[in-house]
Amino acid sequence: MQIPIYLDYNATTPIDPEVASAMEPFLYEHFGNPSSNHVYGATARTAVENARQQVASLLNCHTDEIVFTSGGSESNNMAIKGVAFANRHRGNHIITSSIEHPAVVEVCRYLERQGYRISWLPVNIYGIVRAEEVAKAIDGDTILVSVMHANNEVGSIQPIKEIAEICKTRDITFHSDAAQSIGKIKCDVQELDVDLLSLAGHKVYAPKGIGVLYIRRGVVVEKLIHGADHESNRRAGTENVLEIVGLGQACEIAGNDLRKNIQHMTDLRDLLYRELLEQDLDIRLNGHPADRLPNTLSVGFKNLEANDILMKLDTVAASAGAACHTGDNDASSVLSAMKVPEAYAMGTIRFSTGKYNTPEDIVQAAKEIGIVVKSLTGEA
Repeated sequence: MQIPIYLDYNATTPIDPEVASAMEPFLYEHFGNPSSNHVYGATARTAVENARQQVASLLNCHTDEIVFTSGGSESNNMAIKGVAFANRHRGNHIITSSIEHPAVVEVCRYLERQGYRISWLPVNIYGIVRAEEVAKAIDGDTILVSVMHANNEVGSIQPIKEIAEICKTRDITFHSDAAQSIGKIKCDVQELDVDLLSLAGHKVYAPKGIGVLYIRRGVVVEKLIHGADHESNRRAGTENVLEIVGLGQACEIAGNDLRKNIQHMTDLRDLLYRELLEQDLDIRLNGHPADRLPNTLSVGFKNLEANDILMKLDTVAASAGAACHTGDNDASSVLSAMKVPEAYAMGTIRFSTGKYNTPEDIVQAAKEIGIVVKSLTGEA
């Protein structure tokens, strides 16, 4: 059986061999608890702090601003609930966008049931939030704004710095979910000027089950997981040393190779789009043509169902919209918010390239996609 060409790097990434190599000693030899006061514990503790430095270097922040979590979902929960609970006395209004990942959407819906007021900001046809909409939505009870750095489905990059400036002038905490942007575009928290930023290891060639929440010094976030005083008493639980080491190494690689990887992913993404266009398929590009992730290509195939295409396309691995929503028969909330015509929205597939793809992969994938689409439209 032919191994499918993997074009679903936004869903997850394979573990980089250098990452696996860095992790291996912590599977067997260095098994100590970082909190233990002996050589085994000291070795583990040193590894955790080294990884913290690697992550901090990528984000351009202090090591004490890095909190290790179990992944992007926990980081988002910790940021949004943590700020909401810590600021009950100040207000109950939270602003977010209509194109957020479920790890933000569901947290906000939960808080809504607890009496918080949520504003869901619209986006333009490219899937981008306008900073002016954030400014208009702020009122005297606003305590938090949460807008993702880049959208997971269409790749559109949000005006984070402009939103941060608005929040700063109004003394409002600003959080951004950067799970999709880390390792694909620059994520410098000083330039972005965010107060909190979430990332997930498995989006950056590290293992699943590990993530980070950046918390700017001075930002108060109520603790969600109670127990001992791990992670500077911000998140209880013995540190996942094995995966923390992996994430640290992945972040170091991402920083070193960022420019090269951006060019590689962009070249392959654009090659795929050109190859599809050359087959005279009736397609629509979703998302901003320029201000989007270098690896993300969201394409709507007119009058087709995305899942029908993917079921026949067994030689290419891709996602119908976002991987978190596979199996749904309705257009994604992101495409709906962007007002993508239903004829294209229902047939939208997200292709996302990665550092292990080759031009030969892309040309072959485009050919296979064309064959399947034409067979479904009766053109074959």
